[in-house]
Amino acid sequence: MSRFDWLSEYLARLEDEHALVRHGDASRLAPAHCLELDVEDWGTAGRVAAESGFRHAGIWGDQLDDAILIRACLVNAGDYLILETPVPLAQPVLASHSHFFPGVDRLERHVQDLLGIAFLDHPNGERWTRHQAWPEGVYPLRNDFPVAGEHPKRSPADSDYPFNPVAGSGVYEIPVGPVHAGIIEPGHFRFQAVGEEVLRLEERLGYVHKGIEKIAVGRDARGLARLAGRVSGDTTVAHSWAACMAMEHAAGLNVPARGLAIRAILAERERIANHLGDIGAVCNDVGFSFAQMQFSRLRETWQRDNLAVFGHRLLMDCFTPGGVSADLSEQHSALLLAAGQALNVELDSLLPILDDYPSLEDRLVETGKLSLDTARELGTLGYVAKASGMDYDLRRDHGYAPYDRLRVQLPCLSSGDVMARVQVRAQEIRHSLALLESLLQTLPPDPVSRVWPETLGEGEGLGLVEGWRGEILSYVRFDSEGRVARFFPRDPSWFNWPALERLIDGNIVPDFPVCNKSVNGSYSGNDL
Repeated sequence: MSRFDWLSEYLARLEDEHALVRHGDASRLAPAHCLELDVEDWGTAGRVAAESGFRHAGIWGDQLDDAILIRACLVNAGDYLILETPVPLAQPVLASHSHFFPGVDRLERHVQDLLGIAFLDHPNGERWTRHQAWPEGVYPLRNDFPVAGEHPKRSPADSDYPFNPVAGSGVYEIPVGPVHAGIIEPGHFRFQAVGEEVLRLEERLGYVHKGIEKIAVGRDARGLARLAGRVSGDTTVAHSWAACMAMEHAAGLNVPARGLAIRAILAERERIANHLGDIGAVCNDVGFSFAQMQFSRLRETWQRDNLAVFGHRLLMDCFTPGGVSADLSEQHSALLLAAGQALNVELDSLLPILDDYPSLEDRLVETGKLSLDTARELGTLGYVAKASGMDYDLRRDHGYAPYDRLRVQLPCLSSGDVMARVQVRAQEIRHSLALLESLLQTLPPDPVSRVWPETLGEGEGLGLVEGWRGEILSYVRFDSEGRVARFFPRDPSWFNWPALERLIDGNIVPDFPVCNKSVNGSYSGNDL
């Protein structure tokens, strides 16, 4: 009996017995199972999935002739289920899943803005991705919309977005952004506060909408791999890997073991670099500049090694469909091994300071607490989830190659505060260093890539990768000429940004920077 039999059986018992159910069809979107539903059964399926303990991993649409095929990805204990239903363009209406999975709120609004699907009873139907860049009733991801758009004039300011006010004596608002003092991407944060205490925070993102999904259409496989690496620049490895994995599943192409090992080396180096930088930045936000300087130094050294070995500090364009773009020489493998050992020695001196420095504890412990219940409700991912007690990581629980042959250790804490999120990152650095040592010492002798097929017909695939922020999902569909017909990359930030709105409640306004940095959602990864 499959773990998904409960949903098949439930839907079969619905009063509308003509519901289409293809149970256990894992061939089209391996490694996920697929269930095709009638439109009227969509909401029921979401409710039953939530009641059965599934996590929502994203929703996207794909126009096929006179209908939009809507897909939702659900997860249970490392197994993935795709729900799908064709929504006719003549009546583009579908029940919302956000009542059962609050974290999918903005993804449904993204589908609404780009494809014109109206979600019934959605708690917030305001535009999310559109801003003012195109008029009402125009949907850029529909097939008839030109890539260059229709209104070349400057877009009007997004000044009338309806933030929700909080009424009461002494309540005042603080608008922050979208332009910030630092060299960071734009995002608007609207606070309601009394004195220094935050009563409510509402985010407004989408200022760096790049049209990734639209400009992907028509590209070849190599071009899509390059584009995927630019969904979020600090996650270029994980997004490239997920997109390549999806394309390889669509093409039925197996990556050589050596190529997979090098992909994992790149992913762990990306994880370490970002965690080093963010640990230092969290410390800097509470005035502990010593730690910021030391961890920034370590990150800089790490990224210089990236440049020396792989040709790019951030590891861009190291992936190619079918493998990786370059091999690792014995000299470079030895350099990376030595670099990992040197970093471990440095961390032996630095990490104990973070745990024992009283002034740091005063600012980080009990600050920005995210409870396990809230983390589960929102479907948070990565270090945000692990710091609140959610023990999940694709590398261990889904076991994709080459992690299926490695011992993946995971930190999992329960306090859910800023200090826990820092400690999870510190422990992940240690674990990633151990994985790197194992990978570098056991590199298989295979070639690093397979030749991509010259002729490729229609096909679709799903890529699932544990990035440094958490689970990344990538969907790719090829047309009859082997060109990309649909690309959807889902960054973990879609589910982690809403956590910031919850964990800041009851904290003081001056603690917002450190709470924000402890989550560190990607603006660009959210703003496709």
